Amino acid sequence: STPILTVLAERRGVCQDFAHLMLGCLRACGLAGRYVSGYLLTRPPPGQAPLVGADASHAWVSVWVPGLGLPLADDWLDLDPTNDAVPEVHHVRVAHGRDFGDVTPLRGVIRGGGDHRLAVRVTTRLL
Repeated sequence: STPILTVLAERRGVCQDFAHLMLGCLRACGLAGRYVSGYLLTRPPPGQAPLVGADASHAWVSVWVPGLGLPLADDWLDLDPTNDAVPEVHHVRVAHGRDFGDVTPLRGVIRGGGDHRLAVRVTTRLL
């Protein structure tokens, strides 16, 4: 993960960085927030550009807004700080938790020598 001062000063990072930063801001304001992990549709509707993060796992946040009553979401409002968007059908939720550690898509231990590299490619489509 990118150091928070780098994210703030250089306005760069990965989706996990922006989600964690937004969660910290929400919580500092006394709002309940949760980290969301999932995927984005990799093929946007005609005429629309693909969202940032469409070829791998993606992260965004949910904030508790009492009385909101969204269909299928109750009072949780999803926000994608990486794409400056309110997620709709193109965001596919896999899990939510306090932070990345609660919802990591891959977890394990590797024992042995040598270099290791993990490559991920994701393709999603609307059914």
